[in-house]
Amino acid sequence: MYPLLTGLRVVEGASFIAAPLCGLTFAELGAEVIRFDQIGGGLDFGRWPLAPNGQSLYWEGLNKGKKSVALDLNRPQGRELAVAIITAAGESAGLFVTNYPAGGFLSHERLAKARPDLITLRVTGSSDGSSALDYTINSATGYPFLTGPLDNERPVNHVLPAWDLSCGLTAAVTLLAAERARRRAGGRGGGGGGGGGGEIRLALSDIAFSTLGNLGQIAEVQVSNAERPRLGNDLYGAFGRDFKTSDHRFVMICAITRKQWQSLLQALLLVSEVAALEQVLKVDFGADEGQRFEHRSTLYAMVQARIGALEYASCAAVLDQYAVCWGPYRSVRQALAEDVRLSSANPMFNEVLHPSGVAYLTPGFPAAFDYVERLPAPTAPRLGQHSEEVLSQVLGMSTAQIGQLIDQRLVAQV
Repeated sequence: MYPLLTGLRVVEGASFIAAPLCGLTFAELGAEVIRFDQIGGGLDFGRWPLAPNGQSLYWEGLNKGKKSVALDLNRPQGRELAVAIITAAGESAGLFVTNYPAGGFLSHERLAKARPDLITLRVTGSSDGSSALDYTINSATGYPFLTGPLDNERPVNHVLPAWDLSCGLTAAVTLLAAERARRRAGGRGGGGGGGGGGEIRLALSDIAFSTLGNLGQIAEVQVSNAERPRLGNDLYGAFGRDFKTSDHRFVMICAITRKQWQSLLQALLLVSEVAALEQVLKVDFGADEGQRFEHRSTLYAMVQARIGALEYASCAAVLDQYAVCWGPYRSVRQALAEDVRLSSANPMFNEVLHPSGVAYLTPGFPAAFDYVERLPAPTAPRLGQHSEEVLSQVLGMSTAQIGQLIDQRLVAQV
């Protein structure tokens, strides 16, 4: 966590991954992020994985460092409190991130009546307005037919919610850019919303399909008029694949640059053998990564013969000795036991006791600034933990007013 955005206030009304990740990114960079939920928890409050006490570790991970307000959003008075928090005064406030529907009490049109310079960033599923999640977007991109074994015609889903993650980070950059433009406009309506504000829509489908275009995969199909074949674990267009050691451990080895290729050959004592193959094929594998891909079956067999003769420990030692680009295949438990990068030795991590009653390794912001002190990763809030604080400091309510709202069960008290 870094105090780089201190003074900036972002209000989050959201669930699941993309929009909460946007808020988390702001919180990890020092902004005040106020999240409001329905009393008792929103749609994602009980999502797996769970702690022994039944509390969501998923929810804790995405909401650490935020202030939590619990309101009865089923009643008009509770909704009015949410609107008041979103539109509260402040030069560095008036930023709202959500994935709630565009209509209803959180419509930008309604919110902007209370604060014309409000910037609303709304994460949506599909750009055509239809309902969608990361997994239904991914199924439509073509990637599931590029993933998995060569001899399997069934589509293969990914475990990583890639489009949610990319969307959340894009949302954070977009919202920060919009705030900068509003500040530059000086409240003169430069954003088209009457005061430098407006609504931004960011669809998961646009994140996914823009990625297809940015990586050349749209052009590839349009130019060739053919689908890329399924490659299993092979790296497309270069040398890379999983290899198995004699004690049944798997390693991933890549050689994209000339230096990486030469290091691999030296480590596995394949320099002369590959040179002889180059003469027969009249190619230069060092100069052309595409040729390594074209002849990958032969090259993979040569590398596997060497790797397969080594136990994992010896394999790791020789690959490290020659600075080969490689990595072990591990379970999460193995990574926690073996990898110093996934430990408190990495300054990004520290052990944090969370409201679930469990202390576990918790990451802060992944970037490392050499000119700003890194602060420890914060704990997640208890649901509604900051209700009274926010009502007092943001809305200026008195203790008596807040007490009345609690008595009316419009606000949750921890």
